[in-house]
Amino acid sequence: MHARNRSLRAWLGASLVLGLAACAQVGPSQAPLTTQRISEIVAAPDRSEADRTNDVRRKPDQMLAFIGIRPGMTALDVSASGGYTTELLARAIGPAGIVYGQSRPVDPNRVAPKPAAPEGGTAAPAPAPATSAPVRRPSPQALADRDALLRAHQVAAATIVAVVQPFEIEPAIRALMFNYHDLGFLGIDRARMNAAIFRALKPGGIFVVADHAGRPGTGISESDTLHRIEESFLRGEVEAAGFKLAEEGKFLRNPGDPRDRNTPEPPQPKDEFVLKFVKPR
Repeated sequence: MHARNRSLRAWLGASLVLGLAACAQVGPSQAPLTTQRISEIVAAPDRSEADRTNDVRRKPDQMLAFIGIRPGMTALDVSASGGYTTELLARAIGPAGIVYGQSRPVDPNRVAPKPAAPEGGTAAPAPAPATSAPVRRPSPQALADRDALLRAHQVAAATIVAVVQPFEIEPAIRALMFNYHDLGFLGIDRARMNAAIFRALKPGGIFVVADHAGRPGTGISESDTLHRIEESFLRGEVEAAGFKLAEEGKFLRNPGDPRDRNTPEPPQPKDEFVLKFVKPR
């Protein structure tokens, strides 16, 4: 095992796996962030307009409070993508901690899956001019850019470090905020992944998963079309690794969503669940 992996494995003997989002180690004397402090973090004037737009759907103030973020944590945000959650973690954890953002390495020998349907929203977006098609940055570059902006704005945030590593191997602790369903489409060995998370955490460790709710009986079969997963199916997979459900966050639920489309009709927020699991002591 490489030196960095050894260090990460040590950090994984920790207290939190966030959303699937982060693994964290923190002293027991540290109290969770107050509601006022979380509001200040979310309202920080240097945050990007794109992230503020994402806040409307993601409700980061309620998510951070539900998780119980503490200053000084070490976090590993897996499937970090563009780093929306990674940056929020860095701001919340502060300079005494560190946040790792994980992405998968590109395997040139693996046959790529067919493209998934674009992620649905609450309304059809306005068409962009043909000349303005954005070029998506690789996750490590996006994370480096976010860290550089935090330093440039002198934000008292944790350092963000990019990690490129397969999700299934230890330390595969992850930040799949609304991405667990994609594991089916991507062919990830979810049982192996969840078992790695369970082994890595100390007793009492927390594992938080958020995702788009699917209809009963659909399991993970609509991961690449409707970007949804059946809640009981996900819960069963995580509990099969040894975790116990500790708490459910209801702040993203929408009982009016028919859950039969990628973009609900009539336009409205998707029904989303947030589950907090614990490794028994």
